[in-house]
Amino acid sequence: MQRRQFISTLALGGTGLSAFGQWAVAAVPDTSRPSPDTERKLVVVFMRGAVDGLNVVVPYAEPDYYRVRTSIAIPKPGQEDGAIDLDGRFGLNPALAPLMPYWQRKKLAFVHASGSPDGTRSHFDAQDYMESGTPGQKNTSDGWMNRLLGVLPTDSARRDLAIRAVSIGAVLPRIYAGRMSVANIAAGAAGERPTVLDRPLVNAAFTRLYQGDDKMSRAFQDSQAAHREVMASMSMDPIATEKEMKAANNGAPLPNGFPDDARRLAVLMRRNARVQLAFMAVGGWDTHANEGGSKGQLSNRLKPLGQGLAALADGLGPVFDKTTIVVISEFGRTVAQNGNGGTDHGHGNVMWLLGGPVAGAKVHGPWPGLENGALYQGRDLAITTDFRTVFAQIAERHLLLPDARLSDVFPQMPRNAPSLDLIRRV
Repeated sequence: MQRRQFISTLALGGTGLSAFGQWAVAAVPDTSRPSPDTERKLVVVFMRGAVDGLNVVVPYAEPDYYRVRTSIAIPKPGQEDGAIDLDGRFGLNPALAPLMPYWQRKKLAFVHASGSPDGTRSHFDAQDYMESGTPGQKNTSDGWMNRLLGVLPTDSARRDLAIRAVSIGAVLPRIYAGRMSVANIAAGAAGERPTVLDRPLVNAAFTRLYQGDDKMSRAFQDSQAAHREVMASMSMDPIATEKEMKAANNGAPLPNGFPDDARRLAVLMRRNARVQLAFMAVGGWDTHANEGGSKGQLSNRLKPLGQGLAALADGLGPVFDKTTIVVISEFGRTVAQNGNGGTDHGHGNVMWLLGGPVAGAKVHGPWPGLENGALYQGRDLAITTDFRTVFAQIAERHLLLPDARLSDVFPQMPRNAPSLDLIRRV
């Protein structure tokens, strides 16, 4: 980890609902008022481990899907534990039922047969390529979300945009590597505990050490300003917060921490209008064995993910109308199940789009089919939509990035991309 990232992580790692937020409220300016340069927002959720997209958005009209998935296929709509029909061809895994109201409101869409064109089946390389935005090129030093942050339209050069981008997790992810400052906020219970730098004596010592105007001092000062701003945005009446969480949960227990982290992020983005970009990651999708169908390992993990995405969307309130949430994974799984009742590393997958600007209630992208002759290397769903094409349209239509700057974010943009209409022009 670079020293600048260490300082930022140390300063922000414990951001959450801690008592330290009491003095932070008076230490930062009002951030609740929308700014023209940050009112349009993007949230990226990375499913690390390569989720089985064919059991997320189910091609139930394909006979070959059921022929090669004898025990893990999701039944057709109308059958017991069947998929939820989307458009007569595809159905949604029933574990994701909490997202269906957004489909019905045309705020949820999918891009099937999408992903990275690089053929690697390595989790490490595939994740690196999707986060760097340069598939097949290992020498890219920065991440595409950091590059995006550096070229987004802005009407302000002030340093008080220090938390224009945030990441929820233990360390700053590859996708945010680069020259632009990003606030890193701890996930789970750690996000509610004070950091080492919240101790007055430690904070005072570091403040004296980095009180100059050199590069490292400015980095520390920026991280501290971001920390105070996040704390102020997150601080709230704990009784009201508990009621809000219980209402969102509707009395159901949470199987893991993603819904809580998603709800925390929603509070931050709703209360701090300057937060424009956000990133979260959730693991556990490498289902080589005992994947299950409508019930089992995969569906059990999809359920809290769906709950969390619904909590994020609901928690954003009116901010949802100008927010696009994208869910991605490094690659898909094999079309045929293996001998262990699971699926192996594949190629094509499905991207999820949720938000006010989304052209929803549609499964976008050319569908190549699952016949033997249509499969990638004779075993995987082929890719017809490069993931960069999806993010480029979001950057252009939603975040209003000029066409001339797209190559700064994705320097190897694919040519002859399919014509997609993913984002409504507003």
